[in-house]
Amino acid sequence: MQSLLLGTRNPGKFKEIATILGDSEWSLCSLREFEHVGTAEENSNTYSENAIGKARFYATATGLWALADDSGLEVDALGGAPGVFSARYAGEAASDTDRRELLLSELAKTSSANRTARFVAAVAIANADGTVLNVSEGTCEGRITFAPRGEGGFGYDPLFVPDGYAQTFAELSEDIKNTISHRARALRKTRQFLATL
Repeated sequence: MQSLLLGTRNPGKFKEIATILGDSEWSLCSLREFEHVGTAEENSNTYSENAIGKARFYATATGLWALADDSGLEVDALGGAPGVFSARYAGEAASDTDRRELLLSELAKTSSANRTARFVAAVAIANADGTVLNVSEGTCEGRITFAPRGEGGFGYDPLFVPDGYAQTFAELSEDIKNTISHRARALRKTRQFLATL
């Protein structure tokens, strides 16, 4: 069984990706198993370029095929911010709570009644020599709450209510989130690609 490195040290994200990829012919491993490998930079202007850069970095650093993703939250009233800077929105050392609080305070300053937003994800796969084999993207439309709700998920999940639902990503069951989320939509395309190999 061939190994596929999931380029994350976040246990919540690893579980989510592994669940969505489902039963496959691949043995999934995490960056937590490679303490000597640094963290890939995210300095591109698009999710796809960031995902590609991370997949290449982790593949060549470990000698394994690597899957990496980049995602972000785009809030219309903030001109699409935080976007590709979602993870660094409140600074490098900020917590998820810090980022959520900053987002809500920035939204409050706009005096806009528009709370529409979307999550966007890109997933890239590179082989051991860093050749990019596949890039998939997914989007989930929704709106931003006025306060965090729910205990599940991570990142901005407690602030995001997907279209067609009354609950935030942090309140929805994993089964529902792993069906409708931006990452789920991108990963289903990735799963189709892996099945062709």
